[in-house]
Order: sequence, then C-alpha cells, then structure tokens
Amino acid sequence: MKKIAIFAKVHDPRSLGVAEELIEWLAARGVTAHVEEHLSRRLRRTTLAESSESSEIARDADLVVVLGGDGTLIAAARLIGECDVPILAVNLGSLGFLTEITLDELYPSMERCLAGDFEVTERMMLLASVERAGQMVELHRVLNDVVINKGALARIIDMETSVTGRYLTTFKADGLIISTPTGSTGYSLSANGPILHPELECISITPICPHTLTNRPLVVDASAQIAIKLNYAPDESVFLTLDGQVGMKLLSGDVVQIRKAPHVTRLIQSRSKDYFEVLRTKLKWGER
Repeated sequence: MKKIAIFAKVHDPRSLGVAEELIEWLAARGVTAHVEEHLSRRLRRTTLAESSESSEIARDADLVVVLGGDGTLIAAARLIGECDVPILAVNLGSLGFLTEITLDELYPSMERCLAGDFEVTERMMLLASVERAGQMVELHRVLNDVVINKGALARIIDMETSVTGRYLTTFKADGLIISTPTGSTGYSLSANGPILHPELECISITPICPHTLTNRPLVVDASAQIAIKLNYAPDESVFLTLDGQVGMKLLSGDVVQIRKAPHVTRLIQSRSKDYFEVLRTKLKWGER
C-alpha cells in the first residue's frame, strides 16, 4: 500500500492526536497519508500529509482509515462508496456498532493491512431519490437508513407505499424508516425494527409510531424498489433524513424512491471479535 486516506472526527482533540501519530507512523514506512481538507486545517503544520477535497480523497487510495465513531464512518462511507476501497474503522466514540477496531488494535491492524493480510466484509448501501412533479430533485447514497419524519407540530403522515410496482399499504404514522441490515441496529431498532445480520441482502421497512397497531416492520429482498408517495396538508412539515446526517424538507405529493445501490461499503474485520460479540456487548445481553 502506497497511499492511505484518513478521515477523523475533526472536532475531537483525541481523534486529531491519533491522526497526527498515524501520519508520522505511515511516513516512517514510506506510505503517503492523504487527509480530507477539514482535517488538514486542524492538524499541526509539521504533519507529513497531503490534503485533498473530501469527495476526491479516496479516488486513488489503497486503504481508508476512519478515526472516530459510527457517525464518522457513516459520513466517510457516503463519500467514498463508489471507490471500492477497504475501510479500517477505529472506534474512538462511545457505542461503536460499526467501528470494531479498538485504539489498541490500530497499529497491529495497520501492520497487517500494509502486508495485505486482512479480511473484508461487504455492506450493502441504498440509493434514495426524491421525485417532485415528475422530476428527480435529490439523489443520495446511504449506508444506514432513509427516514421520513414529521415535524414537531405536524399531524400523522399518509405514506402510500409500493414495493417493485406493487401496492403494499398506506402507512399512517409519524414516519417511516427504510434501513439496510447495517442500519438495523440504529434508528430502526429504537422503533422496534428487526435486527438483521449486516451481511444479509435485504431492506427493512419500519413505521414510526403507526396509527394502526397491526402495521409491523417488514423485510423485503434487496432487489425490491420501494416507492413512497406522501400525502399531507400543505401547511405541515415533513422531512427526509439520510443516515441521520443529511436532510431536506419534503412537499406533499413528493415520491421518495429507494433501491439497492450498485456499490458496497467494504469494512476490514476485527480479528478479536465477531458480530455476535458486538451485539452482546453493545446491547448488554445476558447482563440482567
């Protein structure tokens, strides 16, 4: 590996310190470190790294290292989803469902990566588009979920939902969560959605506080194309949120369409733990 891209939680002094140490460690081994522009502005001037725009940093990278929590990883995954480059996600946050590598494992893991000795798990992503008056006005790629949610004072939303051209139902609820298996332990889980193994190829549809108690979460095949037409009073506020980080206001009559993305997020696996251990630890199973 000759070029390694680094993303870090730029407002966290601990992440900045780890990034600077890693850059120096790589330079001593003849490896070029590239950092995204926001991180570059916060590092010390003596740091041996090159800077690139966030959207371009992973174009020619052999590896991406993410320093932070799950939110930092999710943001990085949206930026580099088309580059097909493996990601080493180091947990400097609190929960860390996705960032499996601990700080103590960083340099042993880096040694194995430089030697090409690592295993990768592939996580499916979604493409979400918004169609307004017959025209696509937004298109986004997400790793976790697409959420339709009403504003604080809005009434229940009518969401006419179809799956691959076949009418499913009109959800009357506070919102709807369309999630990947990776995102099943996020917002979807808090809305009583199912926990899905992250390597499955499927999509979950979970209503938020449905008016009809028989509306339950549904899991469909990854090949499904989900379309949701929104119907509500013009003075209501309804929003689309992508991975909990990017959002926009929707209009009544908009159609949100979700399908499997053609690219995946490739995560380097920890050798010290498996997915079920992560579940037991993070959800505190067996402790009471």
